Amino acid sequence: MKPSGPDTGRDGPLASGALDADEALDATLRPRTFGEFVGQERVVGNVRLYIAAARERKEVLDHALFSGPPGLGKTTLATLLARDLGVNLRTTSGPALERPRDLVGLLTDLGEGDVLFIDEIHRIPRAVEEYLYTAMEQYRLHIVIDQGPDARSVEIALKPFTLVGATTREGLLSAPFRSRFGILEKLEPYSVEELTRILARSAKVLSVGADEGALRAVAARSRGTPRVANRFLRRIRDVAQVERRERIDAASVREGMRRLGVSEDGLDATDVRVLEALVRAGGVPVGLKTIAAAIGEEEGTVEEVYEPFLLREGYLLRTARGRLPTLRAFERLGVAAPASTGQPGLFPPEAR
Repeated sequence: MKPSGPDTGRDGPLASGALDADEALDATLRPRTFGEFVGQERVVGNVRLYIAAARERKEVLDHALFSGPPGLGKTTLATLLARDLGVNLRTTSGPALERPRDLVGLLTDLGEGDVLFIDEIHRIPRAVEEYLYTAMEQYRLHIVIDQGPDARSVEIALKPFTLVGATTREGLLSAPFRSRFGILEKLEPYSVEELTRILARSAKVLSVGADEGALRAVAARSRGTPRVANRFLRRIRDVAQVERRERIDAASVREGMRRLGVSEDGLDATDVRVLEALVRAGGVPVGLKTIAAAIGEEEGTVEEVYEPFLLREGYLLRTARGRLPTLRAFERLGVAAPASTGQPGLFPPEAR
């Protein structure tokens, strides 16, 4: 096996350009081993067990699919998986694989046991996806050369490899594609305690002192997402530095969150605009397109970034006819809820 190490991907579909300062810093905050990975105990435990079993059998690890909201550690898990196996990691994304030939170059360049990580795998075009079927099952590629009566098929043998996919929209994967993954793991939002531990480690990496209470206050506003928590920490560190504070304290957190526009309950300005769009409808279901147009965001952004948090916190409900505000949403905005909306079950007990 070859030593692990993420591919810089400077050619073809792997080209990603130079990392900006924040992205490079974010990479340094990621755990280097499974032992440093905080949270997702069930997922991490399962992955480590599957790796140990594959090693004992001297087999290539089954293809793995990690699903869940953005920022929960899917890319980090793929990196740690390759490092633990002691193999090379090649990375790309679904949108970068526009044509089958983009995939051919990647797969033929993999060594035995290497890991190919595809982020946003649900966005792979169907034509490219179909090439992956035989590659995943038989480690072969069937390439059609020329067209019409002169067309012929060429078979290319591949070295056994592990495909690791990450997706925020598992439901968009076709059934045949999803069924080819032997390992299916779903990541869940982190608790405040877990995020506090992650922030404590990040503060050490950044060489900045921080009060535990201040880190917990940041964690409580981080939407259950380590990526968000680390972003907040970097910005609050800026506040503490400019104000000549020796460490991050409660005052630094309050000022940093004020500048970021994040309230004590974790809502930002866009979250509030979503709730306002729902409340203005007076309890009538509102469609996703209408909400997106009202707040000036893409439908996908509303559905993937803002809705999950508002749903978990009990501010809105999804129904077959559209989105509905809960009683908590009216209370949050200081608006009286309509006495009768004609929508039975608008405010179920769990939303009160």
